[in-house]
Amino acid sequence: MTDPDTPASTSVSALWPRIDELWSRLEATRTHTGTEGLLLRVLKLSEEVGEVAEAIIGTTGQNPRKGITHTWEDVQAELCDVVITALVALRTLTPEAREVFEAHLKGVGERPLVPPAKTRSPGD
Repeated sequence: MTDPDTPASTSVSALWPRIDELWSRLEATRTHTGTEGLLLRVLKLSEEVGEVAEAIIGTTGQNPRKGITHTWEDVQAELCDVVITALVALRTLTPEAREVFEAHLKGVGERPLVPPAKTRSPGD
């Protein structure tokens, strides 16, 4: 059950101001600008996704040299880092990040869960 003092709508409405805040802080300390800076910010996603993979490997003990080194909570935290990094990268690409994301999310939500049935052509 959701805590009435922190409704889901409050945390969602706080998301974009926080992303803007993180973006502003990163922009203020940026050493690479223009296309290079944008590409590096997007490439940061690959690093974060790699950390998710590392955490999963560590959770399952799949590296025999290291054994179990992570928890599922670590995986959750790394996934959160991926989401934050992606939203900051989107904000870097466009000041309308919220609108772009929400429109895209709406479209994804409207996609059918099953592919349309194929119609057979004559001669199949």
